[in-house]
Amino acid sequence: MKRLFLTSLALGGLWLAGFAWFIQDASKASATAPVCDGIVALTGGEQRVDTGITLLRGGYGHLLLISGVGPHVTLQHILHLQQESLSSPLAERITLGRRATSTIGNAHETAQWARDNHLHRLLVVTAGYHIRRAVLEIHRVAPDLALVPYPVVPLALQAPLSRRTLFLMFREYNKFLGAEICVLTGLPDGREGLDGA
Repeated sequence: MKRLFLTSLALGGLWLAGFAWFIQDASKASATAPVCDGIVALTGGEQRVDTGITLLRGGYGHLLLISGVGPHVTLQHILHLQQESLSSPLAERITLGRRATSTIGNAHETAQWARDNHLHRLLVVTAGYHIRRAVLEIHRVAPDLALVPYPVVPLALQAPLSRRTLFLMFREYNKFLGAEICVLTGLPDGREGLDGA
């Protein structure tokens, strides 16, 4: 009984230490981006899409995938929301991925887009609390792709100890741990997270 208690205590301590690291890691701003073949911006949070467009405009990638776009959303609608304007040649280099409904779906959608366009090195743009799981899932389905994380820091992380932010971090940390366990144990992810899969 004592051994079980000590084991539980040790595991709890490891979880807490990992959670503290996760919060700190999620709050780090991106370094200067290297030039890659392409850029993928995962929808689902603020600053992700406009950061992807800014990187495309800056020449950090030749093509941009916006993964997880709603079925009726157009590029013009996205640009209007982001208060952006693009020249036609630049807009033609943007693909709207409409099938992904989860991070696993994002991974499959990204892998297929990279294969279709013969891309080998991608900048991955998403929130800091989401970046590690996103890169992990993409790498799992496309191990030959070189992935460069480019996390954005949403407004929620400006108050990392607020109740709402802590709950978000708790949820995302546990999802990340679950993804890590699947990778370590070799559990398949299936093709969930894709419309029509």
